[in-house]
Amino acid sequence: MSVDHLPYRRGVGIALFNDKHQVFVGERIDSPGAWQMPQGGIDDGEDLETAFYREMQEEIGTDKATIIKVMDKPLLYDLPPELQQKLWGGIFRGQEQTWIAARFTGGDADIKLDAHEPQEFQRWQWVDLDKVVDLIVPFKREIYTRIAQDFHHTNF
Repeated sequence: MSVDHLPYRRGVGIALFNDKHQVFVGERIDSPGAWQMPQGGIDDGEDLETAFYREMQEEIGTDKATIIKVMDKPLLYDLPPELQQKLWGGIFRGQEQTWIAARFTGGDADIKLDAHEPQEFQRWQWVDLDKVVDLIVPFKREIYTRIAQDFHHTNF
């Protein structure tokens, strides 16, 4: 069944950098071995900055960050067929994400993966940006390559 007629879900992605220019990644609870940066949907009536801080708080338990750069254009990805009907009630073909680079202003102790239910990540780590793509599920690797290219020379 073709999903070409379905819309993309609007979302925000968070490239959260520490002072060593490493980026935060979490391992998904529902998919052991699948790592990703925090990301999520933009609620109706919500602006990008509000969604950024809400998603950060929900997924990693803190909003201690300063926004440094917002990507010029959203990035699109399609869900693989086996996930399309399982996620978001099958009403979206994938996501249209605006990615934001931010400097983490807290300490590691501020990160609390169990701060909100349902918990998204079971473990987390700081990773060099050029290594992130190797950790990501295959259907998201193209957008993570573009994120790495776009944010590689971001000034912090």
